[in-house]
Amino acid sequence: MTNWELATLANGLRIVTTPMPSTQAVSVNIFVGVGSRSEPARLNGITHFLEHMVFKGTEKRPDAILIAQEIEGAGGTLNAYTNKEFTCYWNIVPFDRFPIALDVAADMLLHSKLEQEEIDRECPVVQQELKRNHDNPGAWAGRLIGTSVYGDQPAGWDVGGPVELIPTWKRPDFISHIGDWYKPSNIVVSIAGNVSHEQVMALAEPLFSGMAAGEIPTVAPYDPDISGPRIAIDTRAIDQCTMYLGLPMFGRDDRDRFAMRIMNDVLGGGMSSRLFREVRERRGLAYSVGAGYGYLADAGVFTVSAGVNRDKLKETISVCLEETEKLTSTLVPEEELRKAKDHNIGRFRLSLETAFSGGQRNGELLLTKGAIESVDDVVAQISAVTAEDVQAVARRIIRRGLLHCSVVGPDLDVAEIEAAMA
Repeated sequence: MTNWELATLANGLRIVTTPMPSTQAVSVNIFVGVGSRSEPARLNGITHFLEHMVFKGTEKRPDAILIAQEIEGAGGTLNAYTNKEFTCYWNIVPFDRFPIALDVAADMLLHSKLEQEEIDRECPVVQQELKRNHDNPGAWAGRLIGTSVYGDQPAGWDVGGPVELIPTWKRPDFISHIGDWYKPSNIVVSIAGNVSHEQVMALAEPLFSGMAAGEIPTVAPYDPDISGPRIAIDTRAIDQCTMYLGLPMFGRDDRDRFAMRIMNDVLGGGMSSRLFREVRERRGLAYSVGAGYGYLADAGVFTVSAGVNRDKLKETISVCLEETEKLTSTLVPEEELRKAKDHNIGRFRLSLETAFSGGQRNGELLLTKGAIESVDDVVAQISAVTAEDVQAVARRIIRRGLLHCSVVGPDLDVAEIEAAMA
């Protein structure tokens, strides 16, 4: 049983509606299958810059203020984000303002003016955003671990690109990028909230059916033989260290993805997790500690992270590795496994309560997987994970020979970190 309806226009653009009659909101989400790994080195970061430019004005709404007022004047919110594999433009409005919300989103996507004057004006803004990310130790350590694991290939390049490249792009670069990637077959329009599929189609089809169909370029596949430095450090005169341990892993459609969810939950998924209990509660080494993972189509990165005092860095790395490697040698006890599955299923269900979350989930799944996994199917797959499955996925990815570490903090010593990782 599904709670969404899907239509594909003649030009290949897909429209999915997720009716949620009990909410007062409607969320409009437009996904485009282009991110930083779609870019040549010369244009690394242009997808993110383009995301900014789409808000700067259309023929119908000539400047950023007019675009914002259409949504914010109704009490709504609008924004966008870019990652390595796709871009999303979204807004949320009261349900009775859905027609204007969809019109604004389509207008931005299809009719942005991309004036050179505005590109030049936005250039320092984008640079400031990237510099702010650099100035945030936690964000920068996270970026360093991704670059270290993936290495110097499109999958490992930063979403925002190098700061020094930003001023080199001109209007024809943006126009060409749109021409290559903003094709209907590479776009999903996902609407969720107090609206019917018939209402959505009546408004969406006239807005998007005029887009010309066309093929999109291929994306360079991930090369597992390429990786970055085993240890990446950034020494700064700050009080604490942010530490990441990272390992390469499989892509988002892999058979072990549900076992991975439970392995991550057991290890670092919350205050009941092994890392939290051992690193924080028992040893008092860190305030924040946890585990996580991120997927691409054909690759992924598994991480353990912590914020620690400098004098506890080596011990924290050693303890985190010890706890992580226990998963490869000892089966998770039945009661701990049950609690992890209950926690994971509960968080999954609660994450789908809003119009925004429903529109985001279904749009992203349709774009990246070509299909939407039902909630019941996901719950059944999580419930079916066994302790043997968890151990198998742990043995598959937890290998010291592939381990990377990034640290941002004071007085860092590579030899000390190497000793902790040995």
